[in-house]
Amino acid sequence: MKTMVVVDAHETAGFWRQYVFSTDHKMIAKQYLAISAFMALVGGLLSYLIRSQLAWPEKPVTGWGFVGPDAYNAFVTMHGTIMVFFVAMPLLLGAMGNFLIPLMVGAPDMAFPRLNRLSVWTLFVASIVLLSSFFVPGGASPAGWTGYVPLSDVPAYTGAFWGINLWLVALALEFASFLMGGVNFLTTAINMRAPGMTLWRLPLIVWMQVSASVIFLLSVGPLIAGAVMLFLDRTFHTGFFVPGKGGDPLLWEHLFWFFGHPEVYVVALPGFGAMLEIFSVFSRKPVFGYRTIVYSTIAAGFLSFVVWAHHMFVSGMDPRLAAPFSVTTILISVPFAIIVFAMVATLWRGSISFETPMLFALGGLATFIVGGVTGIFLGSEAADIYFHGTYFVVAHFHYTLFPTVIFGGFAAIYYWYPKMFGRMMNDALGKLHFWLTLVFFNVVFIPLFLLGIGGAPRRVYTFEAYNFLKPLQPLNVIATYAAIFLLLAQLPFLVNFAWSLARGKVAGRNPWHANTLEWTTDSPPPHGNFDLQPVVYRDPYEYSLPDSSEDWLPQSQPAAPAVAAAAD
Repeated sequence: MKTMVVVDAHETAGFWRQYVFSTDHKMIAKQYLAISAFMALVGGLLSYLIRSQLAWPEKPVTGWGFVGPDAYNAFVTMHGTIMVFFVAMPLLLGAMGNFLIPLMVGAPDMAFPRLNRLSVWTLFVASIVLLSSFFVPGGASPAGWTGYVPLSDVPAYTGAFWGINLWLVALALEFASFLMGGVNFLTTAINMRAPGMTLWRLPLIVWMQVSASVIFLLSVGPLIAGAVMLFLDRTFHTGFFVPGKGGDPLLWEHLFWFFGHPEVYVVALPGFGAMLEIFSVFSRKPVFGYRTIVYSTIAAGFLSFVVWAHHMFVSGMDPRLAAPFSVTTILISVPFAIIVFAMVATLWRGSISFETPMLFALGGLATFIVGGVTGIFLGSEAADIYFHGTYFVVAHFHYTLFPTVIFGGFAAIYYWYPKMFGRMMNDALGKLHFWLTLVFFNVVFIPLFLLGIGGAPRRVYTFEAYNFLKPLQPLNVIATYAAIFLLLAQLPFLVNFAWSLARGKVAGRNPWHANTLEWTTDSPPPHGNFDLQPVVYRDPYEYSLPDSSEDWLPQSQPAAPAVAAAAD
């Protein structure tokens, strides 16, 4: 029996309560999206400065090229930090997780609305703290986005004393934000599901977001401890990482990568979830191997905790550890290969419609395969010894995260924009945005593979002293021009997003004819999401059923129309 959903009336009172300090998960999702978009703009501009320095190191702007060595190191540090922690996580977990999980499980809101509000505002403060480090004496942290000791420890970079300290504080606040968010995601998805919404009827993106939250909750503790220890080393002169005081610099690397490698899957899994939702809808087919994908996701989560040391083959750790970590690295490729094959099988012989969300999902799948294949080389100790310090790793890393975070993120935005804002985005502008992004992304990073194979070292602001690299310098120039065009390629998206808010076609409840619960309520959904609590009768991906008059069947629909008519 359906029951009325009880909603709080206080959310409709006043501008500040409704739009700024809201406890409504949908408004909080938009706030996460705004933070992510702004930080992506900052991170993208930093990438332009980094690439310009590498392409034209002889330009006399500072005497050392475009930015100079210290500024270059700071820009590399902040670019990596911003894109991983302040763009990828707020977009795919903060924004999409907040918006989708309650709607997809049939809940009126998050389990802890006030904790949800605290989470987004903690992230906002963390962003301010991080950006403020550009303006303190000594500038932003130049120790790399991984913060390796002794670069980040005293007495190194004393000129950036406050910059590194603020970097540590910003990370601590960001981790606190997503700890709060993870608790909310888990509690909502487990305890607030609508009647009939069993675990095996959850949409895959919810499985992916919950799995990512669990991975984050279990992995972030050691790095928080490491950040506290590093902060104490820098400010109170303790010796956790100082060999002269009995500490060990390698301890930081272990603590960082014990979190850092699972973090890759924290940001990648929600992107995979968005792609799977979109593949099913736009091929009009059920997802192939639903349970196998879930089991593979869980297996990848477990394995993510036993692969961290493949980042440390050249660090000086005991070389006997290399073999087991090489094996676990190869093993973790198996569940992701299964997920990729399931995506391809979902598309196989489907009635595919190449709308903008589908194009971005397909682009993400194609480019991720390149990242996955090149990762196998880096998982081998023998190959990694050569490749580790080169631009091959930079290219591989971007071919792993850009497909899932950027392509997956854009696919999610184009797909759920109608539900979030009640308007359709312009499809022509969306397709222009996709093709420009796809082309220029590959033109940026394929040359970096070649630079890495040629031995070009990363974390170096100029290759002027490397005579053997001079024949490869045109590759840096090509990659830099492509990076500029890649940034400009985002202008159609920004125009499309803003124009569609005011002038886009009214979306209606279910413009894509999808089955999951969020498409059964208004666009945008009201406070409380549902007038009546939905009841779930079926799986989320039942498309093109032979006994249905339509090729889609919402989860909350009791029976296929053709079957119901026959029964009458």
